[in-house]
Amino acid sequence: MIRRNITQNLLDALADTPVVLINGARQTGKSTLAKSIAEKTHPARYITLDTASVLAAVRNDATGFLAGLDGAVVIDEVQKAPELFSAIKADVDHQRRPGKYLLTGSANVLLVPNLSESLAGRMEILSLWPFSQGELTAHKETFVDKLYENRISFKNYPPELPLSLQDRIINGGYPEVQTRVKEERRQAWFESYMTTILQRDIRDIANIDGLTSLPRLLAVIAARSPVLLNFAELSRSLAIPQSTLKRYMTLLEATFLIQHLPAWSGNFTKRLVKTSKIVMSDT
Repeated sequence: MIRRNITQNLLDALADTPVVLINGARQTGKSTLAKSIAEKTHPARYITLDTASVLAAVRNDATGFLAGLDGAVVIDEVQKAPELFSAIKADVDHQRRPGKYLLTGSANVLLVPNLSESLAGRMEILSLWPFSQGELTAHKETFVDKLYENRISFKNYPPELPLSLQDRIINGGYPEVQTRVKEERRQAWFESYMTTILQRDIRDIANIDGLTSLPRLLAVIAARSPVLLNFAELSRSLAIPQSTLKRYMTLLEATFLIQHLPAWSGNFTKRLVKTSKIVMSDT
């Protein structure tokens, strides 16, 4: 198993925080990491809401469901049952124990209305992204530190990217992709992944129809990534009302398909007011 960079931060959080959430895109290794922690370093019972009977029990009586659990517990795919959050809050307020709940979620709870409000001050959120290159090669990443310390020279870099580096960039860091040798098999996985998120996951958290323009919006963002966030221009290009466009962007960010990249400036105030960019995740 490839060691994840957030592992120690996760263990530190479990040592002093009642509820810890591993947040991240679908298929980034959240369940694998949570199971490993529960089996090796933080003993806990594992429960997944992907199981229909478990999900039905939680939706029917979240408080009663939690009352039947002893000790620490891992609850996977917690975004499927938002009612769990208020039940967990009540349990934590009744008896505050560090590391009682380790949750995983494939929707950004900070962007989904009412999902995390009840756990303010009781829950620590850690993001798990696809594998970094350092994780894949088992090397500590020091690129940013070296940049700040002015220890990187670009003079000796080749004018073109080596083919091996090009392949790494194209393949990205999703765990499943690393196991597929043929390019067409990797492409098939990406297509299936996008279909699942656009046709199921987004509808699950939004509970709305009429999302037919989402694939077009995502294709435009991918083609232009990174792109300055200009709602007026995107609205004209795609013939989507700005109000609808903003809602779509929130949904894409909530499912970790896109990220906002804040503007950079040596002046902190300018950083806050300058236009941010949108990038496709894992690119």
